[in-house]
Amino acid sequence: MPPRMRCLTGSIPKNPPSRRLLTPRSRRVQFFTPDMLETVHEIAIYIHRFHNLDLFQQGWYQIKISARWEDGSLESCGTPSRVIQYEVFWWINSHPMTAWNYRDPNKWVFRHGAAPNIVSDDIFAVWRIDDADHSFFTHPFKIKYARQDVPLSIMVSFNFATGKYERPASSAAILKFELMYAPMFENGNEIQASIEMFPTAVHEFRIPPKALHGLHSYCPVHFDAFHAVLVDLSVHIVFLKSGTSIQEKVSSTSLMVENIADEYYGSNQILGQGWSPKAIEIVKSLFVSREILMEEIRNLSKAIGQKIDDLHNADLNLGKFEFIGSSLRTDLSTANTGISGSSMGVGHLAGMLQNILEKSNGTVNFENDVMLYSLSKEELLDVYFTMGNQLSFLWNTFLNFHRINRIAILEHLHGVWAMDRKAEWSIWMVHSKIEVPHRYLKSGADDSSHHNALGKVVGVRKSNDEPAQGATTRAELHRRSIAQMKINSHSIQDMYIFGDPSHVPVVLVEQHVIDLPNNSSLHSPDPNDAAIPTGPGKNVVPKFSLGPKRNCRVLRAVVFVHGFQGHHLDLRLVRNQWLLIDPGAECLMSEANEEKTTGDFREMGRRLALEVVAFLRKKMDKLSRYGGCKVTKLSFVGHSIGNIIIRSALTESVMGPFLKHLYTYMSISGPHLGYWYSSNSLFNSGLWLLKKLKGAQCINQLTSTDDPDLQNTFFYKLCKQKTLENFKNIILVSSPQDGYVPYHSARIELCQASSWDQSKKSHIFMDMLNNCLDQIRAPSSERRVFMRCDVNFDTSSQVRNLNTIIGRAAHIEFLETDIFAKFIMWSFPEFFL
Repeated sequence: MPPRMRCLTGSIPKNPPSRRLLTPRSRRVQFFTPDMLETVHEIAIYIHRFHNLDLFQQGWYQIKISARWEDGSLESCGTPSRVIQYEVFWWINSHPMTAWNYRDPNKWVFRHGAAPNIVSDDIFAVWRIDDADHSFFTHPFKIKYARQDVPLSIMVSFNFATGKYERPASSAAILKFELMYAPMFENGNEIQASIEMFPTAVHEFRIPPKALHGLHSYCPVHFDAFHAVLVDLSVHIVFLKSGTSIQEKVSSTSLMVENIADEYYGSNQILGQGWSPKAIEIVKSLFVSREILMEEIRNLSKAIGQKIDDLHNADLNLGKFEFIGSSLRTDLSTANTGISGSSMGVGHLAGMLQNILEKSNGTVNFENDVMLYSLSKEELLDVYFTMGNQLSFLWNTFLNFHRINRIAILEHLHGVWAMDRKAEWSIWMVHSKIEVPHRYLKSGADDSSHHNALGKVVGVRKSNDEPAQGATTRAELHRRSIAQMKINSHSIQDMYIFGDPSHVPVVLVEQHVIDLPNNSSLHSPDPNDAAIPTGPGKNVVPKFSLGPKRNCRVLRAVVFVHGFQGHHLDLRLVRNQWLLIDPGAECLMSEANEEKTTGDFREMGRRLALEVVAFLRKKMDKLSRYGGCKVTKLSFVGHSIGNIIIRSALTESVMGPFLKHLYTYMSISGPHLGYWYSSNSLFNSGLWLLKKLKGAQCINQLTSTDDPDLQNTFFYKLCKQKTLENFKNIILVSSPQDGYVPYHSARIELCQASSWDQSKKSHIFMDMLNNCLDQIRAPSSERRVFMRCDVNFDTSSQVRNLNTIIGRAAHIEFLETDIFAKFIMWSFPEFFL
């Protein structure tokens, strides 16, 4: 078992097999041991802060971290090898025995059990390592309110030793984060003696084998829907030589050395004098790790604008580690004619290897191993030690660089991570692009809005080809392809999503191209574009930062409105995702209509309008103390009939001054065209009973039975009013599995049944549809994006009951999961900033 605080470079075994060798010239004692080729994967986790988004309980919290191999190979657990507390230095003078110098006099690494004992009202600052399961615990901290920040600024490293002369890891590593909780007592200091922390939530990440050679990535920990927090952290991985020092060169002609190697490593030798394939693999992996680390240091230095030469107490010149020089250039044919260790220094040897193994683009290519297999043991050992020590120096240099620039590095990695979300999560998103007719005509043959899974416009659908069924079929086919897909990623994988990819919701995204002769700027971008332009020649590249860096000149307000008999916290998961993208957003969880959703939509809209205006004025008054508000962005998110309440509120006169500030509208399963042509007979029967027994006015309005004249009904009038045209971005989220809201109504699109209906009702419906689409197509001086997002939940694990039969399960699933919101919002973050 590895020691509790093992040094980075490893340790010497208790009884290493060794022989004393006397060289003819120096007569000095030299040793050759199998430990010379011992290597280690080091995973350093920098924990920046704990941010409470929406924990339901006050109390003491703590983060527990552990690491293990996915398949249990080699040693099953990673071992904590070092802990670095970045921001606690002032107490060291009074605790001289609690810290020890590790390679750098300015970096203090605390021994196991020797963490600073700092007690305050909110922080009990004792981190610890559990030897039983090789886990690390941050210090406990007190959480008292929402959106509370707790700075941690600590780095813990886990070592995965590959063992004596083992190949580099071929298994993935699993990082496990546990949220520990203890209730809060009146006497906060009771935690020292009596409070026991219990696990409440778990979040795991998978590090693929490719990433174990080198990786630098932001890795946010969110836990689950009931423990909505954000742990800002980054993961840094390197593959290192674990020998403690460079051994003196051993003569390649020594028979004793060769016998020892054969004894411990077998007789599987290549080309007579080479080493086993395992040794070759180790050297190749060290090359790869070195190249990745050097490239990352350069990229990070350039990204944050800090030169390596400016590092505190470090004189790093990457050029001295570049082996390639004009005097060392050679080709493979020359290299294969023979290499003499006696006439070639290790620098020349490594330089030749680098030239041979390097591609034209600067990356290392190991497809041709003839050069490595032709080396003698001494030469390969020289390369191993040279590369290993350079890696150790570069790794230590990076840790110094990270310590000084940790916030800038984390912000840069956060931005890179956010930009990569669209590509990584595209596995579960199917993009398509279609054209919407200028006007829908009353004809059974006009059904050009439908499209196939590839986004190509198709002709007339067959009468029995229902759009909802078609969307479900496309999603299921895509889900089956995901189940057969082999995901081979170099990035850290969130096991909440990648743990069972076939059970993750599939989102079909339609970005509409709308032909507006008077407004050529209104069109839909290519769904493959990484960023959506907001003007001619401009691309949005959102700049992410840690924490709410508020701009006093900009007010970004988001209003969340619940549905029928809902609660003001129903949309808290979507709100949390919005705050992760834009920590500076001001969120209003509307309570004006809580327990009042059975009345008239006009009254509900009036109450919401007054609530929103009061909220905005309060925020503007606050900003006026700091120079006033120059720009206001007002966004709305609604669920179910909450969307009708939003549109009704926008017709109120008190909202008039704020209509020009409307930015993004996200409708989640909203019945924008009412409940006409609903195909759910069970739900329709329930609505009829609700109208008869409860006399709910809103139900009469939803079914357009509130007035004998259909043109005087609430929905007909609402669709004529301009409630959508002032939004810059309109996102309609729907699900074909939702039986509570008609599919066409949530998507504001043509209904198959209405196309073949020859009654007056179908004409009124067509007018309502065209009036809504006219608002979306209305000319604007700025770009407007209109998207439809179909969310198809995995229902294979759901128990078949009344909820699933009537479609309520999918309707409520929007409130109980946030994966669909993650996919949509992080794929298009510019809509939520």
